[in-house]
Amino acid sequence: MSLFETRHLSVRYGPVAAVDDVTLSVDDGSIVGLIGPNGAGKTTFIDAVTGFTPASSGEIDFCGHSVGDRPVHERTRLGLGRTFQSLELFEDLTVAENVLVAATHDRWWHPLVDVLAPSRRQGDRNVVEALRTMDLAGAADRLPTELSHGQRRSVGLARAIVSQPRLLLLDEPGAGLDPSETTALGGILRRLPKQGTTVLLVDHDMSLVMSVCDVVWVLDFGRVIATGTPAEIRRDQQVVGAYLGRSASTPRRQERR
Repeated sequence: MSLFETRHLSVRYGPVAAVDDVTLSVDDGSIVGLIGPNGAGKTTFIDAVTGFTPASSGEIDFCGHSVGDRPVHERTRLGLGRTFQSLELFEDLTVAENVLVAATHDRWWHPLVDVLAPSRRQGDRNVVEALRTMDLAGAADRLPTELSHGQRRSVGLARAIVSQPRLLLLDEPGAGLDPSETTALGGILRRLPKQGTTVLLVDHDMSLVMSVCDVVWVLDFGRVIATGTPAEIRRDQQVVGAYLGRSASTPRRQERR
């Protein structure tokens, strides 16, 4: 069953179409990949879906709701979460406190109260579960400056899952990870659907995408050029051409016309 769908979604900056008439869907309980060469429009697509960039046209449906005209906070309340390529951690807060301030609260002052009240923080089940999921339970009281790059990435992901989103859009979560860290990340991502979080994964690490995703969508120049299982995408000549800068028979420069 489709949890999320875009229909003819476009984002234009003047005459340039960063996202061009994209129609795609994500089934509930799945891990879906969104790949493409640099500049293909992947991050712009995430920005438009989550409300950080206005769409020029098209529709966005999530959990049975049309969300294209809703502000960021309303989409978040419905269960639409995301990560960013850049890590903006609070360096003077512990790992647990970094995760806590991203938790969903009923009142605006609750994050401040929780940070200042350790007893409340220790009892926050969502924070404890997010740290456990990301294998960070042993680092809860450490500062981000004491962590490896891979652990810092894990903190960013823990902040994204602490509010238990229905759909999580991940923008390059594997950036800068070594092979062992990437393998560990893949194991964590596979657990998320079992915990109720569907995943849309954007990453340049093809080994990660192909090993964890059920379905992969491919963008090039803002348009969908292919969709299928990882095995089908590996064999798709148009996808191969997009990554090599040419198709099997046509120079990429001609394809842009």
